[in-house]
Amino acid sequence: MINTITGVSLKETKLVIPTYQTGKPEKNPMFLEKRVYQGSSGKVYPFPVTEKILDKKVDQKYNAVILENQYLQIMFLPELGGRIYRALDKTNNYDFVYYNHVIKPALVGLTGSWISGGIEFNWPQHHRPDTFSPIEYRMEKHSDGAKTLWMSDTDAMYGTKVTVGFTLTPDKAYLKLDEYFKNPTSIPQTFLWWANPAVPVNDNTQSIFPPDVTAVFDHGKRAVSTFPIATGEYYKMDYSSGVDISRYKNVPVPTSYMAAHSEYDFLGNYDHEKQAGLLHVADHHVSPGKKQWTWGNGDFGKS
Repeated sequence: MINTITGVSLKETKLVIPTYQTGKPEKNPMFLEKRVYQGSSGKVYPFPVTEKILDKKVDQKYNAVILENQYLQIMFLPELGGRIYRALDKTNNYDFVYYNHVIKPALVGLTGSWISGGIEFNWPQHHRPDTFSPIEYRMEKHSDGAKTLWMSDTDAMYGTKVTVGFTLTPDKAYLKLDEYFKNPTSIPQTFLWWANPAVPVNDNTQSIFPPDVTAVFDHGKRAVSTFPIATGEYYKMDYSSGVDISRYKNVPVPTSYMAAHSEYDFLGNYDHEKQAGLLHVADHHVSPGKKQWTWGNGDFGKS
């Protein structure tokens, strides 16, 4: 790929993406307080709930924002929760997050529609309630040549607000995020904030955890395994022979790896054949948890 960008470019454009449409949201309010959703409350009011995905695929036009310098091209879709739709390393033409060429929702989100691929930014819980809804954004230029895309979202259920700035700087090969949270209500509020990048995998893919992560566990710590070499049972799989479960090819079933503590600031994955990958860096004093999830190198995962 020819790098024609000098400095940083930040522009709005239109994208046409094949899209499976959704049915109309339920017109009556649904409360669902007693529904359990990924271990927490499934309540959604006042968000509407979508319960039907249509089989018909159409070409749909989306507003997109592209942030780019000589090293990276980052494409955002503000209409779909502000997710990063594509993240391209221009030096080797490598998509370091999974670039899904089709928008095909599944009913796994808190309010229904959720899509795979890209980077989903989740708050105030799990796969965020408005992950499939438009959010506000604005663009900013800086005196040093850097440019920032600001996106903000107010949660309709709890009234809290998040503002995130995505910044590219000339001559820097990384995307910087600055997050700000506000609670304008009169009562304390809890929240989660996590980035959920999807990455392409193959037999050469390895999960990269810091060297002081020697054990990982399941949601709710229902199962524990040594890491990276598993020597017992994990997710009902027998690894007693000593199996490197950091390697995607060695894990046949859907499996999560959670690390509660590390003195290091990074987490990522690496493709040994392409010699490329994704590295996430965050201050471990502020963002202590580290997690990866695989659908598994088996029939279910491949489907």
